[in-house]
Amino acid sequence: MERWQNSCAVVTGASSGIGAAITKDLLKANLQVVGLARRVDRMEQLRSSLPNSLQSRLHVIKCDVSDMDSVNAAFDWIEEHLGGIDILINNAGIHIKGQMLTMNINDLEQTMQTNVMGMVYCARRAFASMKKRNVNGHLILINSIVGHHVFNMEPGTMPFINIYPMSKYATVAMTEVLRQELREYKTKIKITSISPGLVNTEMPSEEYKIMPYLESEDVSMAVLYCLSTPPHVQVHELIIKPVGEAF
Repeated sequence: MERWQNSCAVVTGASSGIGAAITKDLLKANLQVVGLARRVDRMEQLRSSLPNSLQSRLHVIKCDVSDMDSVNAAFDWIEEHLGGIDILINNAGIHIKGQMLTMNINDLEQTMQTNVMGMVYCARRAFASMKKRNVNGHLILINSIVGHHVFNMEPGTMPFINIYPMSKYATVAMTEVLRQELREYKTKIKITSISPGLVNTEMPSEEYKIMPYLESEDVSMAVLYCLSTPPHVQVHELIIKPVGEAF
């Protein structure tokens, strides 16, 4: 991680769970970190929990990644005050329980807008900043194992994950599309998709908490590993499961 000292990392969905864990670990690795989140109060709580030596390097910006204007305002601030982006951790995502055939259509649209277009909005701005400054940056997309396989619930059990796997399958395709575009733009910018299994965050339903699960810090360690690889090494896809996972 030495080459990233004092670089600027942007973490979306930084107020809790995986995003909060990544934010803390990047700060400990001596990076400047911009935490983007809708819940600024949670971000301020996170800041206050940090040692004094780290607090000044965490920059908190209210941002809804599903709203392009909100994303542009956040990245404009970063460009003006911090000079640009070196690392983007595209972590923000939502899941609303229900059945695709009957749930509120607005919830389905919001899931796709956040989980897919939110990543696109942030990736475009980060790329523009990296390319303008000729920075060999890194884009990391936090995916999911359901982006590779939709698990089949037992007959008689109503599925509730609806459009969420579609949004994560899109992340798999997005990773490869971005890899090819970054190559043809003659950049050395890396792209990585990290797909965790079940993680102990606010997102999974309580009935899943009896199963083997990862902690947010486990996913953050994977992020640090991918960032720490040599400039010529690109981890394209990293799948992490807890031991004994059934999926």
